[in-house]
Amino acid sequence: MTTRLTVLATGGTIAGIAGNAIAQDYRAGEIGIEDYLERVGGLGLEAELSGRQIANIDSADIGPQVWNSLHRAIVEALQDQECSGVIVTHGTDTLEETAFLLDLTLPSTKPVVVVGAMRPADAVGYDGLRNFANAVRVGCDANAAGRGVLVVMGDRVFSARDVRKVRTRGAEAFRGFPRESIALVTPSTLEWFGAPWNDRDAARFAWSDDLPPVEIVYVHAALEADAVTRQLGEGTRGVVVAGVGEGNMPEDVRTVLAQCAADGIAVVRASRADEGLVDREPEDDANGFVAARALNPQKARILLQLLLAGGETDPAALQRAFDGR
Repeated sequence: MTTRLTVLATGGTIAGIAGNAIAQDYRAGEIGIEDYLERVGGLGLEAELSGRQIANIDSADIGPQVWNSLHRAIVEALQDQECSGVIVTHGTDTLEETAFLLDLTLPSTKPVVVVGAMRPADAVGYDGLRNFANAVRVGCDANAAGRGVLVVMGDRVFSARDVRKVRTRGAEAFRGFPRESIALVTPSTLEWFGAPWNDRDAARFAWSDDLPPVEIVYVHAALEADAVTRQLGEGTRGVVVAGVGEGNMPEDVRTVLAQCAADGIAVVRASRADEGLVDREPEDDANGFVAARALNPQKARILLQLLLAGGETDPAALQRAFDGR
C-alpha cells in the first residue's frame, strides 16, 4: 500500500536560492512547492507526495497569520483517511516555536514532521534534500505516531518539546534538551530510541486564532527597571523573563515584575542559558511568578499564550501546566 504524505511549505532556507554555489548571502523562500516536489521526485522516495504552499517567506517573518493557515491545513490533511502524515518545510530560525505550537495543538495519531535546511538549494553541500528525504522516511514510519510533532535535521529526529537551534551555521545546528535526539535517520534507515509515549486522539490545547500578547524580557547586566516598563505595552497579558542563570534578574526588575503579577499579568521565569532547568524558588509564591522548568524563553512564551487564550491566569495552575509540559 502506497504511503501518502501531504507536504505543506512555508519557505525558509530549504527553499532558498543564493545564485552562487559558494555565496554566503541568499534569499529565503524562493522555490515553490511544485518546483520543490519536482526536484525531489528523482530521489526514489517511498511515498506519494502532494504539496500545498502556505507561505514562502523567511521564518523570521512567521507569525499568527501563517500559523493559523498552517494549522488549518494540517488539521484538514490529518482528517483525510488517505493521508498517512504531514511534512512541513520551514525556515530554521523560528522552526522550534512553530513545531512546539503545533505539538501543543494537534492530535498525535499521525506523524507530523517539520524539516528545514541550513544551506540554500543551490549551495555546495545543500542539506535540504537529505533532510527532506529523512523527513519522508520518518513520515512513512508507523512508529512515528504517538510521539507528538517531530523535527528532522542533520540525520536526527527531535521531539518538538525538546528541540532548539543552537548554532547559526552548519548542518548540525539543532540539539534537544532535556532529551537529545529521539531517533537517528537516513533516507533508508530509522532507529528509534524508545517506544511512543502517548496516543493523543485530541489536542492538548485548543487552537486560538488570536493569541494574547506576551513579551520576552531579556535580562543582562545592569538591566534597569525602567527599560522593562517601557517594553511592556498597555495590552500585555504575560511576560517571560529570559533570566540569567536559573531565571534570575536584578532586584529592581524583580520588584517591577512582581507588581505586574499582582496586577494580573502572568510572569514566567525562564533562562537565557541554552540548557538547564529553572525550578521554583521560595520567593516565587510571594511574587506570583511561574518557573519555566525545561522550556526556553521562546517556547515558554508559546505555552503561556495558549494557556492565557484558554482563560487560565492562576499562577498555581500555570505552574502545573509548565511542570507537565
